Amino acid sequence: MKNAIVSLAAVVFGLLAGAVLMAVTGHNPIEGFSYMLQGGLKNPERIGNTLATATPLIFTGLSVAFAFRTGLFNIGAAGQFLIGGLCATAVGLSFDWPRPLLLAAMVAAGMAGGALWAFIPGLLKAKFNVHEVVSTIMLNLTSYWIVYYTVPAYFKGAFLETESKPLPDYATLRAPFLTEMFDGSYINMGLFIAVITVIVIAFIIDRTTLGYELKAVGYNRHASEYAGINVNRGIVTSMLIAGALAGLGGVAQYTGNANNIQIGILPSQGFDGIAVALLGANSAVGVLLAAVFFGLLYSGRGFMNAMTDIPPEIADSIIAIIIYFAATSVLIERLIRRFQGRKTRNATGAARAEKGE
Repeated sequence: MKNAIVSLAAVVFGLLAGAVLMAVTGHNPIEGFSYMLQGGLKNPERIGNTLATATPLIFTGLSVAFAFRTGLFNIGAAGQFLIGGLCATAVGLSFDWPRPLLLAAMVAAGMAGGALWAFIPGLLKAKFNVHEVVSTIMLNLTSYWIVYYTVPAYFKGAFLETESKPLPDYATLRAPFLTEMFDGSYINMGLFIAVITVIVIAFIIDRTTLGYELKAVGYNRHASEYAGINVNRGIVTSMLIAGALAGLGGVAQYTGNANNIQIGILPSQGFDGIAVALLGANSAVGVLLAAVFFGLLYSGRGFMNAMTDIPPEIADSIIAIIIYFAATSVLIERLIRRFQGRKTRNATGAARAEKGE
């Protein structure tokens, strides 16, 4: 309950700050937010695009949140996302299998690629105590250059050096019934995979021995080791799962929201996952809701800009401020406790006054 209050407070403060920025720049905040909502929810197509935008964020948010819950800071979700997308794209362009088998292989390849990319910092952390922030940042850049070389060398498109060949329709997560249901939106089956993943991760964290052990390692590494938990194995396992989740995000993005992979871009979804995890209080359901909220902001900002000339950077500023307040949740919790304490003292004083004390 407290985490939900903190997250809601962060959203409220972010929206208030956005309203102030709109007012300062000479725009009507009510009109701006109205068009932003319309941009994300006005019709079935925009709703579908909002959900599609949120889908990769669900995976990267889960990746960061899972690592957070086990005491690790996975800032390498962008690199794992990229490698996962590359592996899935490579499978989709290399094999002509029946669609169910091909999609299953692409999803498995994306998970394996992301897991492998996270295994390296996990092993370095477990064996040599190399801080995961440093190693994952370095691997983000490594993945960037791997894709930069691999795509033009092996999967180059017919006309552009900067992107891979497009995946054939049968090798994407697009589904005709979803496209028709949402009036041509680019929503795809990645959303279903994301919802199932949320349920699975919530179950693992809260209902399994593995989840208990990983959380124990996150709370206190030395006490967990004293209790007989294999800490090093827990660190590596946590990073493997986090990497697989980020890799799934790459599958959803490059084989669902898009049908190819471009070079020269380090995906912002990996870093946005940190914000999603913070706003979602590192819980699986919280990440799902936070990702949809961010998807709404991203989908609506273009429409807001087109209808009102409010700069789309206003939406980015709102997100940044929300991240700031979510990251400073300790301060918000203190304010809540102070308010609750004052309320309790006032109630106690009133009761004593009635008794004549």
